Amino acid sequence: MSLFRLDASILPASSASRSLADLVEAEWSAAHPDSKVVRRDLAADPIPATAWADAVTSGFVEADQRTPGQLEARALAKTLADELVDAEALLFAVPLYNYGVSQHFKTWFDVAYTDARIDPQGTALRGKPATLVTVLGGNYAPGTPKEGWDHSTAWLRRVLEDVWGLDLRVVQRPFTLVGVNPALDAFADVAADLKRNAETAATTYGQELAARRGHVA
Repeated sequence: MSLFRLDASILPASSASRSLADLVEAEWSAAHPDSKVVRRDLAADPIPATAWADAVTSGFVEADQRTPGQLEARALAKTLADELVDAEALLFAVPLYNYGVSQHFKTWFDVAYTDARIDPQGTALRGKPATLVTVLGGNYAPGTPKEGWDHSTAWLRRVLEDVWGLDLRVVQRPFTLVGVNPALDAFADVAADLKRNAETAATTYGQELAARRGHVA
């Protein structure tokens, strides 16, 4: 029995996404105290930017003609896919950066995606329980001045739910820059409510994740 956890925050000491993911993991560990947690920290150990191109182009040449970089990229893709396939449940903590998807997460996804088990025809991840924790420095909800500026969450849902077929729950906490950016001080009460709501959701979805244990392909 195991949980795979991925973190993408570049600020681990003050990371809001990691704090929420800790709540999810705590519920998993409380229900399965002897389970293994496999961790991948994309900030501490980022995927090389060249790995995706090497993994893709390696498919265009015979095995004995692949470059060292291509061989390393293929081996890395297998390792990343193994971590997903071998786990019974998945936990992703991915902040919004500069209105878009974390570059660390995108590179990780692209490389892992070259493994045939989790490409569009692959079924190894279908129905596997997963929780996505995502945090936003601002608030991009309907009716806010920057509605529609969050170009990360929808993409994350698309690739995790629709491409990989995960049984996904999403915890989102906006306004994490309140208390950091003085321009947002007026939203302190709103931000506090959003934080409490996200923490409640993280605890609830952590309990659900523990109960929804999936298959290991």
